[in-house]
This record gives sequence, structure tokens and C-alpha cells, in this order.
Amino acid sequence: MSIKILHIDSNNPILWNQLEEAGFENHADFKSSKEEIEAKIQDYNGIVIRSRFKIDKIFLDAATKLQFIARVGAGLESIDCEYASSKGIHLIAAPEGNRNAVAEHSLGMILSLFNNLNQADAEVKAGHWNRESNRGHELDLKTVGIIGYGNMGKAFAKKLRGFDSEVLCYDILDNVGDENAKQVSLEELREKADVLSLHLPWTPETDKMVNSAFINAFKKPFWIINTSRGKNIVTADLVEAMKEKKVLGAGLDVLEYEKLSFETLFQENNTPEALQYLMEAKNVLLTPHIAGWTFESHERLAQVIVDKIKVVYGKN
Repeated sequence: MSIKILHIDSNNPILWNQLEEAGFENHADFKSSKEEIEAKIQDYNGIVIRSRFKIDKIFLDAATKLQFIARVGAGLESIDCEYASSKGIHLIAAPEGNRNAVAEHSLGMILSLFNNLNQADAEVKAGHWNRESNRGHELDLKTVGIIGYGNMGKAFAKKLRGFDSEVLCYDILDNVGDENAKQVSLEELREKADVLSLHLPWTPETDKMVNSAFINAFKKPFWIINTSRGKNIVTADLVEAMKEKKVLGAGLDVLEYEKLSFETLFQENNTPEALQYLMEAKNVLLTPHIAGWTFESHERLAQVIVDKIKVVYGKN
């Protein structure tokens, strides 16, 4: 009996091709609504998805033959993981696939903010040669605090080895520090950090975690980088802290206002006031959720998913 897999989002062709070569039966539906998919999902043993819609209890109850859900990405927040697990469904993600891309993007954001690269580029192109107002900072001798020391946090810390910087990490798990970062309490990180980089999933514990109280607990003004999930930061509180110079600059690849699919942002008629501030501020760098979105990670994510699906069925 063949194992039927429904691909709900498009991915790198190696995912489809290698699954086919391994004997799986591939089907694709990139356009149907969630309700239309639910009407036929009982025919499938596996799903491959990115973030097109939420895999909730209703969907899972309809998927009577489902054996695995593979998300081609790092997190599983769009899936009701607890309910899926209660049904014996394997949950597969691929944080190994884009951790290097996220790490490089995070580092690029820090260096761009420190050296006013975007601002200086725009000014020169507009005919302005402003040297003093674009005097930058060096990352050497700064303390970088990483919150969330899993795949992404560890990859980022590794990138920092070439700098003469102190790297600290905080995580809810014990003993995750390594030769690239010293694990400390949240209190110590807040006392020492010049730069804060978030590498967290979006969970009830991390939702709106970075708010006014969180920011005000830092001893020094600091820069913040977020390549994790937008809803981990209360944007209005971040903007207020920037106005008060408690936050010196922000590199945000993700925003609180993103849709669940991460594919859209500018759909509302009225731009929130806090977002408007970020879009106009010179000490803010914004990118459209592309930290893990490189040509190399596109292929690597697909390969990780293929390999993990094969393990589930003993085909590795």
C-alpha cells in the first residue's frame, strides 16, 4: 500500500523528487481553501506544509489516516501540536535547514545598524556626503545577549566568534551553553547586554514577552534584533523605548502585524502608529521575514524534511 502525501505549499523540487524516488505517492494542492482540503484529507497519510493555514482540531479530526505533518520551516506554531500528538501523528520541522541563514542575517542586521549602512547609502544616493552623522560603532568589546539558545541561537553565537565580544545566552533549558556563549540568568543578561538578539519560538510564554517592563529591566540602553517571531515583541512598547533612548536601534525581520502565513503584511487600510514610526526611523532596519529565506536554505530545508520523513518510515 502506497503512502500518500499531500503537498499544501510549494517547496524546492528535491523534496518532491526524492520522496517519489523513495516510493511515496505525491499529490499537490496549492490553491484550495482549508475547508476544501479538509474534505479530502482523509485520503492522505502525510502533509507537507509551510504556513498556508492553521492545522487545528477540526482539520486533524478530518485527517483520519494522517501519520505525519511536515512543516518546511523552523517552528510548529501553526499546528495544534498537543492534539496532533494525542492522535499519534509525527510532527516534523526543519530548524537545521535555515539556522545558518538566520544567523548570517542577524549578524548583518547588527553590522548595518552599527555602521548606519542603509542610512548612509540613501544619503549618498540623494547627493549628501555626511560623514560625522554616520559615525558608527564597533561590535568588538560589546556584550551580545541571546535569548533562546536552540538551533538559531547557537548558529548565531558561532558567527560571533570572529569578534572580540562577550556572548551570553539565556534559555528555559539548563546546560545549553557552549564554547560560543556562556549561559546566564535573565537578570545577568539584562545587566550586561549591549545587543539583544531574539531566537525564540512563538508560544504562550513568549507572546508579547518584550514589553515595557522587560525593556526597562535592562541596565543599559541596547540594540535589539528579532529574527524569530513578531508577536514576541509589543511594538508600541518598543517604539516608546526607542523614543526614550532605552533602545538605541532595532533590526526586525519579523513584525507583530504579520499574518499567520507570514506571506503578507500590508493589507490593512490604516497603518498602526507604531509601525509607521518604525518605517520612518533611521535607526530601524526592517526586512520581510527573509532571515531564513536564502537560496541555500530553500534547498537545505527540503532536504532535512525528506530525510526526516524517511526516518519515520524506516527508509533512511
